Amino acid sequence: MKRFHVHVRVDDLDSSVRFYSTLFGAEPAVMKSDYAKWMLDDPRVNFAITSGSTSAGLDHLGLQVESDDDLETIAARLTAAGQSVVKQENAACCYARGNKGWVSDPSGISWETFHTFGENTVYGNDIAPRPAAAKPQDADSCCAPAPSPTAACCSSSKAQ
Repeated sequence: MKRFHVHVRVDDLDSSVRFYSTLFGAEPAVMKSDYAKWMLDDPRVNFAITSGSTSAGLDHLGLQVESDDDLETIAARLTAAGQSVVKQENAACCYARGNKGWVSDPSGISWETFHTFGENTVYGNDIAPRPAAAKPQDADSCCAPAPSPTAACCSSSKAQ
């Protein structure tokens, strides 16, 4: 069985852990000084956050698989569809060890397919995914949040 993966860069790890723990109704399965991960069954997702980055937002999406055979099956499908899959073996990432494949979707969003087979004592240094380019959302979009009048006058601005 596959598990959907979402990795988000956050500005403040502690407040983000509180927020996502409340949202998911669960504490992180992994908690480090710069990283937290929830392994949820409902919905079936591996949701991770990392702090210390230059900008908050989507880092990458992915599929966690249960075997290297599953990983190869996905890589073969992507390759057959003309995608260039960047493979990694025994990668150290997010306090774990595993084999991976990286691709970008047509919009430039990085997708990771991975099979984790062990823990790691440090965050790691695998291939850094290319973050998704922020696309301006149409103001008339049904899904765009309405601007908050308090956000403009009451939030502290951050140095870019």
